[in-house]
Amino acid sequence: MSQQQYPQPQQPGWGGPQGAWGAPPQPPKKSKGKIFGFGCLGVIALFILIGIIGAATGSGDSKTDTKADSTKSSAPTASASKKNDSDSSKHAEAKKAPVKITAKKTAFAKSILADGSSYTSVAITIANHSGKKLSVNPLYFAITDTHGTKHTAELGVDDKQIDTVDLAPGENISGTVTGKGVFAPKYVTFTENIIGDPIRADVS
Repeated sequence: MSQQQYPQPQQPGWGGPQGAWGAPPQPPKKSKGKIFGFGCLGVIALFILIGIIGAATGSGDSKTDTKADSTKSSAPTASASKKNDSDSSKHAEAKKAPVKITAKKTAFAKSILADGSSYTSVAITIANHSGKKLSVNPLYFAITDTHGTKHTAELGVDDKQIDTVDLAPGENISGTVTGKGVFAPKYVTFTENIIGDPIRADVS
């Protein structure tokens, strides 16, 4: 009697593509260290970027402030320079004036020609800086008082009356000009030959 062969049961495998007990293989796990590293780098890069923007903004403000301060500090210097130039110009013009007159208050010195009236005198110095002769005569002067009233010269009433002369270039002469009445003199006007250009001098 022949033996019947029965198929042997297969044992469960320990290997194979499904692993033990037929379970599917698990996916590889991501590294937490790498994620943490990338996160830190991002934060550091953000701080660096903020620092660069802040530095650029601060530098621009600083340049603007410096420019403004420079403009402010240069303004007074320019103003002072203009003032000095103006003073120098006035001084130069005074030197170049062809006729220079100074006038000061003085006491009336009665002469024998003066009557019993009241008089007011002004001491005058006139200098010729022009290149030609200058005619001087008491009649060429007039005194204006603080009320705007003009007083013509009274001849021969003051002992120190300015003389009638011709001044050569570079010469000067002093004397008084006198008006009738008591008043406060403000300025003196000189007009050569009575028809020339008037020159005014304030009374000090």
